[in-house]
Amino acid sequence: MTSDPSGSIASGDFRTALGRFASGITIMSTLQDGVAHAMTANAFTSVSLDPPLVMVCVDKGVRMHDAVLDCGFWAISVLADSHQAIAQRFAKSGRELHSQFDGVGTAPGPKTGCLLIEGALSWLECRTWAIYDGGDHTIVVGEVLSLGADDIADPAALIYYAGQYRELRGK
Repeated sequence: MTSDPSGSIASGDFRTALGRFASGITIMSTLQDGVAHAMTANAFTSVSLDPPLVMVCVDKGVRMHDAVLDCGFWAISVLADSHQAIAQRFAKSGRELHSQFDGVGTAPGPKTGCLLIEGALSWLECRTWAIYDGGDHTIVVGEVLSLGADDIADPAALIYYAGQYRELRGK
């Protein structure tokens, strides 16, 4: 890997280094003018316990960006290992907006109406608390309004590591 003292980092080197950090996979959803929008997000984490805050990073160049900023409410579904095809679907840019959820089991969140993925290991509904510039992404911090978790005894999570989806078991 190469870098210089000025801080210039080659994008390929950056991807390789960060690819060594395993991350969970989520689907973020929101509503804009009554139309559901969604994206796969692995740049998601908790921020604060009191108040309960989480954050997700949204690419400024995708339609989800304007939708989530316009709406002010959004939901996160934490994916199980069985959701790999869903993760791949919502990671593709340019998919048909009005049919993107066809064949995907969803339910509206109880507080926001933003779609939640059926069978998700856990889910959260959020109201945008703050937004920050993050280069080519916007960092969206959300106050958690409601949440739930599946009661599976030994859930297997879908994670992303070294450029591939993988399964992570609790035991």
